[in-house]
Amino acid sequence: MDDGEIKKTPLSDIDKKIDQLKERKQQLIRFHSENERKQRANRLIQTGALAEKYFGIEHLSIDQREELFKIFSDFISKNTPTKFKSQGEHTN
Repeated sequence: MDDGEIKKTPLSDIDKKIDQLKERKQQLIRFHSENERKQRANRLIQTGALAEKYFGIEHLSIDQREELFKIFSDFISKNTPTKFKSQGEHTN
């Protein structure tokens, strides 16, 4: 074979490589999604633990906790310092 001649790869090899890359892409997407779910679950657990710690709500049912949170949600939303608001809320 001459140096200037391009080595020809059979289309089946290229198709196989494409399929492998597609599968790898799906694996990465699944891994990323799973990682995000785990991080969210961890945040929810930590937030719940903080709510129990600071509000002393261990004895309340889930419905009672929700009722309590609803009572204070408007106050907290209106009085949250700017540094704790998300980017979209800073305009208030």
